Amino acid sequence: MDLHIAGKHALITGGSKGIGRASAELLAEEGCDVTLVARDAAMLATAAEAVRARRQVTVRTIAADLSRQEEVVRVAREAGQVDILVNNAGAIPPGTLTAVDNETWRRAWDLKVFGFISLCREIYPQMAARKAGVIVNVIGAAGEAFPTNYIAGAAGNAGLMAFTRALGKGAPADGVRVVGINPGSTSTDRLTMLLRHRAQEELGDSERWLDLCAGMPFGRPGTPEEIANAVAFLASPRSGYTTGTILTINGG
Repeated sequence: MDLHIAGKHALITGGSKGIGRASAELLAEEGCDVTLVARDAAMLATAAEAVRARRQVTVRTIAADLSRQEEVVRVAREAGQVDILVNNAGAIPPGTLTAVDNETWRRAWDLKVFGFISLCREIYPQMAARKAGVIVNVIGAAGEAFPTNYIAGAAGNAGLMAFTRALGKGAPADGVRVVGINPGSTSTDRLTMLLRHRAQEELGDSERWLDLCAGMPFGRPGTPEEIANAVAFLASPRSGYTTGTILTINGG
């Protein structure tokens, strides 16, 4: 299926690995030029080479810490005109209310919650001025499942869900669409970290984290590519009547 997004420019945060990198590769296959943002310049360079190998499109990288407002502004300035913004950066640590201290909680939200919001505040106005553009926020299913032992993530993701719905509700008046995706368990480095933490808590051995996959839908976690497929479709005119919507992809 031709998604009709060839020649568009996609800005993807958290683009050096996992869902961000898979999204970049798929968007590149559809003919999009892409700009990848992450903190680690070396990992960005590796990801950029992988994306270029899929199709000859323009691939740029910007190493930046999106938990800092001045860096968000710099990324928006260096990226130039953005047709598709994929907010994907951020990893909120697991833990209960008393296990996650204030500094850790705030630092995680600065990147995941305020990072998403701040970059939208920079990019959305330029989209609205052109009466064109799509924002895809890759959030997380904890925002609707509310796990107690992932309370900072549950609360942060729920806030981003509300932000996405509220911004997306009014976006059609500006010719813009804003949508979200809530991935469930997805086979990334992030999932391995969370499963190790859970295995230590529940099984007393972090090395038994693979045992926890057996009870997942289809007996496995999702793949980054399965989430990326949804990113590309929602960002395309094929999904042109979709805004303010959150798509949950968790295997049921």
